[in-house]
Amino acid sequence: MNIIICGAGRVGGTIAKLLAEQNHSITIIDQSSDDIQKINESLDVKAIVGKATYPSILEKANASEADMIIAVTKNDEINMLICQIAFSVFNIQKKIARIRSKDYLDPKFSQIYNKENLPIDVIISPEIEIAKSIQRKLEAPGALDNVNFAENKIRLLEIFVDENCKIINTPLEKLTSNFSDLEANILGVIRDEKFLILKKNDILLKNDKAYVIINSAHMQKTLLAFGHTEKISSNILIIGGGNIGFNLAKNIEQSFESARIKIIEKSKERAEFIANELNNSIIINGNGLDEDVLEEANLDDIETVLALTNDDEDNLMVSVLVEKFSKDKRTMALINKPNYSLLKSSLKIDDLIDPRMNTVSSILKHVHKGSIETAYSLLNGEYEIIEAEIIETSELVNKDLKNSNLPEEIRIGAILRGDDVIIPTSEFIFKDKDTVVFLAKRDQLSLVENIFRISSF
Repeated sequence: MNIIICGAGRVGGTIAKLLAEQNHSITIIDQSSDDIQKINESLDVKAIVGKATYPSILEKANASEADMIIAVTKNDEINMLICQIAFSVFNIQKKIARIRSKDYLDPKFSQIYNKENLPIDVIISPEIEIAKSIQRKLEAPGALDNVNFAENKIRLLEIFVDENCKIINTPLEKLTSNFSDLEANILGVIRDEKFLILKKNDILLKNDKAYVIINSAHMQKTLLAFGHTEKISSNILIIGGGNIGFNLAKNIEQSFESARIKIIEKSKERAEFIANELNNSIIINGNGLDEDVLEEANLDDIETVLALTNDDEDNLMVSVLVEKFSKDKRTMALINKPNYSLLKSSLKIDDLIDPRMNTVSSILKHVHKGSIETAYSLLNGEYEIIEAEIIETSELVNKDLKNSNLPEEIRIGAILRGDDVIIPTSEFIFKDKDTVVFLAKRDQLSLVENIFRISSF
């Protein structure tokens, strides 16, 4: 595909890198000559210095031949205008915009986004996406991540393997007999910073990060098999009442009736605003780094602390303070600078949240062709977990798994057939309208698109 990316920051640069590695033709535009120079030095893409709102710049980017435009500049209005010009002048069919402003995202104004008004096909809101991601983590205590697929009937769990794991050092082929009632499939692990697709004779090792596809109904059973007995947190403290903290609290209020939420917000005006918007959360106006404020929040009763301010250093320091003054809390910190991820283990923080990859994953799932609907990226896009529907023209129809001739870099995780979740054996036969959740390496994505391609492509 011919794709134009507007904005060469961390998100735009990452998307350009991943899509170029998937053999898409990429052009990236940014006003910053420094950012464009970095792109030129590191990526094999066309890079242009200029305003993407100028039709002449889009023309220089060969917009009339583009299949898609992705607007991820720092300004909502600029992203909107880029999509408008891309459609009105160049008739680009797929337009994706990153939009942050709460007002623009209000559902009652959704009629704005159509061909007659603002022709934006997909709106990505980083703050909303991150809030959803954190909520998924809270729903699966003991898992590093928890992602829904196939109408929420199938889930991907990312689980850290520690000394309490009951299946450590057990060949995968024995897990079926040892846990005969467990509907789960271990796709692979990250070990020594590399992803390994595990085979039936392979074993899990301590410090692996395992990626497991499960029947959603078996989430607690799966976590227990991995030695995780943590309970869903009822008492949650959020440091930072910005868009992420606010959206998270709002989501939790709607989905966890028993949850008790406290938010510490430094700005008095913002604290008053979110206090009026939320129903059951307690808002404390103060600095989360102030020990007296943490004491006012009754830290001893809190089970999970989420540091979600706009300052990476504050988020790290809050997590350290929590560990110092009150042990056995689950801590999660929002981090924008990638180098800080190296501090996770030394600072004893349970989870570092990278907003960049949340946004990138949200955008990537709209790039694939065919009947591919959802994607979750691993190791900066080196692998993806994908959901796709088998159609009657697919070469998989009526083939069994062992004779499907799928490459080793593609691993089938689970299938939804009607309302039934199936963890496939080698004898499993694919049928028309099956929804398949599987792992694929980046360089196999073109093959994946061909297998699941709808007839119009």
